[in-house]
Amino acid sequence: MADLDEQLIRAAQHGDVDALTALVADSHPTVRRFARTLCATPEDAEDAAQEALIILYRKIGMLRATSALTSWMFRIIRNECLRRARAVLRDQPLAPETAAPSAEDEALRQLEAQAVAAAIAQLPADQRSVLILRDVQGYSGPMVAKALGLTVPAMKSRLHRARSTVRESLGAPT
Repeated sequence: MADLDEQLIRAAQHGDVDALTALVADSHPTVRRFARTLCATPEDAEDAAQEALIILYRKIGMLRATSALTSWMFRIIRNECLRRARAVLRDQPLAPETAAPSAEDEALRQLEAQAVAAAIAQLPADQRSVLILRDVQGYSGPMVAKALGLTVPAMKSRLHRARSTVRESLGAPT
């Protein structure tokens, strides 16, 4: 089976349209499943999966090793999900609660949300991605580590540094 996949990838890299079509079709279920575990919404997951398949279709010739296809696809999906999460944090205020808060409570909540979003935006990219996946999107530590290609201890270290930096930015006691 691995030899067949490798032959399919090599053929696709050399411009075989049928091999490329088969490769995209074979990859689609795995790509969608991974996107659903990483993206915040089902819509974002579908969009990220489609983006990954489009990039696969356009840039398969740039893949250096046929064995790296899966990790390459997962990295594309991860980056697309993170890009979408950043856009949500940057462009949209948090949704109002079901009970109507007072104008003062709402103003304070929006100020706090803006301060937290600004503090997160100032983090280095590696820390920001860990923090968003773990604390904003709620994924488990091992899942975040796997998605980012890190060991669990390395993920925990980055998460700790990110949380500490955000706390310091917000002036909260450590």
